[in-house]
Amino acid sequence: MLLVFHIGLSYWHILFKSFQIIHWRVHKEECERFAEQMRRVNLLSQFPFTFLEPPALNHEFPSARCFFLQMFKLHQKGLWKSECICGSDVASAKDLSIAAEWNLQSSLCPCTEPENPVPAVLASWEDYYQWRSLPLHSPVAVLLHWPLTLYHCLQLYRLQTSKYDGQDTLCIHYLGPEKELLQLATFGELRALFPGVQIHIELVGPEVPKSRDGEVVNISRYARCSDESCCCKSSIGSEDSSCTAVRLKLWKGFYHERCSDIMKDSNPHLIVAPNAGVAAYPSWMPTIEIIRQTGIPAIFTDFCEEAAYLASCCISSITGQPLKIPIQVNPFRQPVAADNSALYLPCYSNCFIFGM
Repeated sequence: MLLVFHIGLSYWHILFKSFQIIHWRVHKEECERFAEQMRRVNLLSQFPFTFLEPPALNHEFPSARCFFLQMFKLHQKGLWKSECICGSDVASAKDLSIAAEWNLQSSLCPCTEPENPVPAVLASWEDYYQWRSLPLHSPVAVLLHWPLTLYHCLQLYRLQTSKYDGQDTLCIHYLGPEKELLQLATFGELRALFPGVQIHIELVGPEVPKSRDGEVVNISRYARCSDESCCCKSSIGSEDSSCTAVRLKLWKGFYHERCSDIMKDSNPHLIVAPNAGVAAYPSWMPTIEIIRQTGIPAIFTDFCEEAAYLASCCISSITGQPLKIPIQVNPFRQPVAADNSALYLPCYSNCFIFGM
């Protein structure tokens, strides 16, 4: 009896030690990975802008980001409303209107056609600001990371395939929109980035209000500045769809649920999923399987490198293939760090980019 008891204890001791070894290996790998990511903190925070990062929390505002917006008199105004915790709920149908303004002087925002043709490649925020004749103290990059990230995704896509080669129509399936649903007017900047191209974007996600499911939004002008005498006020824009450069269609639901309906009228060149959180939401698994089956290129972004790494593991486990576009820093990430990060890692909206 004592011998059996002794053997039993030995078994559990060996099992416990084995578990410790396995757990330590995983823990060691995670620690090494986090340490490597932390070494890139300075790289991620390098921007050409002269406006300041959100200062320390001020007792008058609930978050540092609120205080930052107030420095520019933009807190809870127009397109900026959803940029802090005071913002409107995405479900508000009223706020999906594209009749929004920058609430900035004309010299600080891209409210009219560019003075010069778009360069062959815009590789950084500095390139974009120089092309659009914007001073580096303008905060518009805080909102324009949506269309500029989309632009960058298309540049990466062009390097991977010749399917799109200067066509006059570009179709994109845009998955999981949230905050950008309240900032649709910013996508008007795609008119300048892709002159002469009709851009059709299908925005698909559970955050789309039920009342807006199936709605089409045509953007035929840029968001306006606050100068009463600016020529952007007279650029009313045509409602004729043939003159519309950017067409958005809203779909409520997960992509794998709506894909068959969307594909009836829209065969995309590219699928884009900003700030996807693939590893955090099980609903991505059937969506990735659908994307794998269609063979359509898909590009994802996420807030931090660890989220991108975990997403890549999930994607590869489904596809059985490595990423076609490896994890890399997005030069058009939002230049203000995300509030309330769960990890002590640098987090920016659309920070890292990768594709399958």
